[in-house]
Amino acid sequence: MSCDFETTGEHTEPTTTEPTEHVEPDVEHVEPDVEHVEPVVEEVEPVIEHVGLGAAETTGRYSLPPRENRGVPPKRYSPEKVTPRSRYPVANIATGNLSKEAKAYTAALCSEQMPSTTQEALSSEEWKNAMETEMEALKKNNTWEKCTLPPGKKPVGCRWVFSVKHRPDGTIERYKARLVAKGYTQTYGIDYSETFSPVAKIDTIRVLFSIAANKGWLLHQFDVKNAFLHGELNEEVYMDAPPGFNENFKAGETCRLKKSLYGLKQSPRAWFGRFTLAMKKYGFKQSNSDHTLFLKRRGSLVTCLTIYVDDMILTGNDEEEMSMLRDKLFSEFEMKDLGRLKYFLGIEVLRSKQEIFICQRKYVLDLLAETGMIECRPADTPMMVNHGLHMEDGTDLADKERYQRMVGKLIYLSHTRPDIAYAVGVVSQFMHQPQASHMEAVLRIIRYLKGTAGHGILFKSNGHLEIQAYADADWAGDKGMRRSTSGYFTMVGGNLVTWRSKKQKVVALSSAEAEF
Repeated sequence: MSCDFETTGEHTEPTTTEPTEHVEPDVEHVEPDVEHVEPVVEEVEPVIEHVGLGAAETTGRYSLPPRENRGVPPKRYSPEKVTPRSRYPVANIATGNLSKEAKAYTAALCSEQMPSTTQEALSSEEWKNAMETEMEALKKNNTWEKCTLPPGKKPVGCRWVFSVKHRPDGTIERYKARLVAKGYTQTYGIDYSETFSPVAKIDTIRVLFSIAANKGWLLHQFDVKNAFLHGELNEEVYMDAPPGFNENFKAGETCRLKKSLYGLKQSPRAWFGRFTLAMKKYGFKQSNSDHTLFLKRRGSLVTCLTIYVDDMILTGNDEEEMSMLRDKLFSEFEMKDLGRLKYFLGIEVLRSKQEIFICQRKYVLDLLAETGMIECRPADTPMMVNHGLHMEDGTDLADKERYQRMVGKLIYLSHTRPDIAYAVGVVSQFMHQPQASHMEAVLRIIRYLKGTAGHGILFKSNGHLEIQAYADADWAGDKGMRRSTSGYFTMVGGNLVTWRSKKQKVVALSSAEAEF
């Protein structure tokens, strides 16, 4: 009984001290029990190694098991358009009522990637052939002549711009490469003078869409090949050798331009002047409100043509006159018939028997990819209610260049998105000195666009062409200047064609004064 008590209690510790003669027989009797306990401790050691606590013997802390992705941050922001594991996928356009041809075309717009450098384009057989085709057209048109750069003259640089043309069914028709001069390096009074050239107003194009939807008119699209090369160049302009095709140029040799080229400041004016003379020769008249709109009437028959640089839209109810105009233009200029209108100035056009739908889905996806917000969380509204944005003192400033670039893209996107018109108008007021709160407002608009990438304007056949206008205004909505904001929109044929939101020039003393 005394031995069991000593092995299990605290009295076993004195066994390490020098034994006395009185306890020596008891210690010798306890040794077999201690040896019997040691195997139990050895059996526990393999269990400790199995659960990964071996490192705890040296560090005294629990160590996590090894893992391949330990310490690697998750990939949250990616420029890729397709993210299979995205928590917030990009909202697609509703395709339930679209034809197979329209679905294929909208899907093909984002399928092809453009080369970013000349070397990358030359490494691809398709893009290399497109560049060689462009060079042959320039030589055939006698665009320039090689010469030695005169003393005191500064040449204009040039670069390649690439695009892909699709067929109506979505398949790739051709790869297009265009040599563009860097006109921003030109000097006024030396290598250019007059530059003004009208371009088609987006409001005019929307009015044509509404009339075409109500009247059932067809929309045709034409493209002028190397349109600017048809304009004569009167100034003395020198240009560097084209990138990738400068092996035949010696040191000090440049190109003296004889015809206008894309990118030059005076090129649009030279081309549009020649095109206007041709249209007037065919019996068309220019509209007084939009000089890029040409009209011709024959009784109750009407033919309309609008042009934006080298892209044309032809519509009307005079099939004979439209066919004759097509033949005359093709004999006067080198053009290409693109068939039914599908894609115009970054705007996707979808047509049914009684409706026309326009949107800028591809433009939104490119904007999301450029800003790195493909995987962002969408917002429900483009702007907070009672946002109160104004210039504050002592706040952090945002990146001015990035802010201006993003707002500029949003302004062009608002041509088909009236739902963001007010929000874009507010953030565009701080372009001169954007602050952190203003940048957050811009990013919220982009987050809203992610959830509504396929939204646009629908033009229905309402059976009339009546003009309706609505206007409204707030009172002292600007917290900084206490000025009011006016807004209006107009409808032609029951379809929305124009809208605007603008801050008033003076401070209104009452809500009645703000609205009148």
